[in-house]
Amino acid sequence: MLETQKCHCPYCGELIEIVLDPSGGEEQQYIEDCFVCCRPIVFTVTSDFDTGEINVYAMAENE
Repeated sequence: MLETQKCHCPYCGELIEIVLDPSGGEEQQYIEDCFVCCRPIVFTVTSDFDTGEINVYAMAENE
């Protein structure tokens, strides 16, 4: 099941909404461009299947 979560772009600071697929495993990492400033954001998504908690970390590409 796909879920959405909001986070801030590490470049422009805008609040953006991303679509997550928790079925991809406990830890995923991918790059997606910001919908506002078009710069690449590295997302790390961790899922705890026992509690259902999903955490999203957004970083600039060079961090």
